Amino acid sequence: MATRLRKVAERILSALACSDETELSVSIVGDRAIRIINREYLAKDRPTNVISFSLQEGEYAGIAPHALGDVVISADTAAREAEEGEMETFDRICFLLLHGILHLRGYDHERSGEAEAARMEKKESELFNLLKKEGFLNP
Repeated sequence: MATRLRKVAERILSALACSDETELSVSIVGDRAIRIINREYLAKDRPTNVISFSLQEGEYAGIAPHALGDVVISADTAAREAEEGEMETFDRICFLLLHGILHLRGYDHERSGEAEAARMEKKESELFNLLKKEGFLNP
């Protein structure tokens, strides 16, 4: 799965016009670990599906211009969401990876209002359909 997920990440970054030198950290964890991360960094004491940490925001942004940031995905939550949505767990993990990368690229659906949320949703749909069309995901 790691190799397939790396290829998906590379394709997403390419579609977003990121350079070949762009660095991204992806961690797949369980609900227990993501709950701790969510509590410690975002003050939300519950598991979630994906968390992104940008290295291009804040006081030290730009120190490592090719380091985009970190995406942490809960495999447990992704599996539950996949079952609820009647999709493959790998496909759901890929969607969450895409969602996390979009956050790292400046897209926001939480704090920027409806227009920005719609813009992010449109880009998610566009890129997820691209991944399907190119055979990265299950048909």
